[in-house]
Amino acid sequence: MTVPFALPFLASEPRATALLDDGFRRPAAWREEVRIRQGKRCAPALLEALSAQHLALPSSPARERNLAALSDPGTTAVVTGQQVGLFLGPLYTFYKAASAIAWARAIETETAARCVPVFWLQTEDHDFAEIASCEVPPALRLSLPPSDARCSVAHLTLAHEVSGLVEELTRALSPLPHAAQVLDLVRASYQPGRGLAQAFASLLAAVFAEEGLLFLDPRCPGIARLSSPLYVKAIEDADEIDAALSKRGAELSAAGLTEQVHVRKGSPLVFFHGDRVDGPRRRLQREGAGFLLDGGGVISRSALLDAARNEPLRFSSSALLRPIVQDALLPSVAYVGGPAELGYLAQTAPLYPLFGVRPALAVPRARFRLLDARAASTLNALGLTPADVEAPREELLARLSNGRASGEDLAGRLLGPLTAQLAESGRKHPELARAARRTQVSIERAVSRYAARHAQLVANQDRTLAERVDRLQATLFPRGEPQERVHSLPFYAARHGLAALKTAVLGALDPRAPPAVRDLTP
Repeated sequence: MTVPFALPFLASEPRATALLDDGFRRPAAWREEVRIRQGKRCAPALLEALSAQHLALPSSPARERNLAALSDPGTTAVVTGQQVGLFLGPLYTFYKAASAIAWARAIETETAARCVPVFWLQTEDHDFAEIASCEVPPALRLSLPPSDARCSVAHLTLAHEVSGLVEELTRALSPLPHAAQVLDLVRASYQPGRGLAQAFASLLAAVFAEEGLLFLDPRCPGIARLSSPLYVKAIEDADEIDAALSKRGAELSAAGLTEQVHVRKGSPLVFFHGDRVDGPRRRLQREGAGFLLDGGGVISRSALLDAARNEPLRFSSSALLRPIVQDALLPSVAYVGGPAELGYLAQTAPLYPLFGVRPALAVPRARFRLLDARAASTLNALGLTPADVEAPREELLARLSNGRASGEDLAGRLLGPLTAQLAESGRKHPELARAARRTQVSIERAVSRYAARHAQLVANQDRTLAERVDRLQATLFPRGEPQERVHSLPFYAARHGLAALKTAVLGALDPRAPPAVRDLTP
């Protein structure tokens, strides 16, 4: 039995830290990474592509300053990224961006070197179903129309149905005190005909306009050209990469840790899009002197390498290659990732020397549970912590109702001693036996009526308790998952106010503190 890599890594267990450096815990490691990265300059083609991409985002003087700083010698970056989910997807997207901002600030303070936060838009991915929905508490799920296209989501546009989803979101959030502000931002970003990735970037850029969060979309010609040597290397040295990944897989298994990504031997770390850059994203599998294409067809190794060198936008990175591309293109001091991404990084670590790239420090993103006043009050009344709510429902109910007797239990406890005493009295005094039996019958009727009333009261209390537990779990642990993995940002921004929410999250983010789930009441 193995466990996910992130759990022991966050707990500083040697079996995990031996496989992935936990230098994020040591400011001395921050300083060393900055010293090394300060000698790296962003390629002019990268800066040109970034400048063009940022023209489509909402105006932000802070973002303009950070973009200009990225072209200066000595500037470093903290990078994070996420798939471009509907209305920003789950809350952890917001926490990732906030974590990158907090880490860039902390590194800049620690080292006096300019450090900017960059959000890498994971637009190469093709899993549309994973990003097409948004969940609004208590139980509203908004979803884009299904799509069977296997192209990268960078090439998908919002259908007219998105207008209806915005209206549904408006109806759901309008009763909340700060709905107008967040709904204005959503409407400005999510419009029919707009690119799915552009809408996501526009909304997140508006949310973090004051903090100057930068964005990078890899699905553009300039950035693809810069990534080309890495694509070529992934194909040319596929056997060596396979061997390194196989060895790392064995090391993870020996340490009792799970491989986050299933490695397919003979499948390079790139996807091929065929003749069109917006064509289906297809996996490659080595076969003799060429490669089989997922879905049918064959391409020779020479033709594949020629395309990687001359038309790199026909390729995209796998989850294991993406961090290497990021660290090759950007002066990355740190990469902020969630539990799954820490698992990717543990697998990818031995590949960095093969590509001649230095890995950024692996940094866990912040994790939060947001509590409103009602949830906080209910927790206090029940004597629970927010973490307690993540226990199974029946276990939690049993714990809270411990000591409550059912009607039958109560009747038995009340009648037991009295029945025994009456029976004993009747045996000792036969002349009282008849009176003892009549007394017992009378008492049993009275106790039965009392026990029934008691049982009804307990049942009502249990129903109320169950409702309170269900409400708490729907708020803090919906569908048996952490809140941050299910609920979306717009609801909480509409309830608490975007500024208050950002202040609370950024204020609680301390890069020097041990990783932990933090409970917030904005």
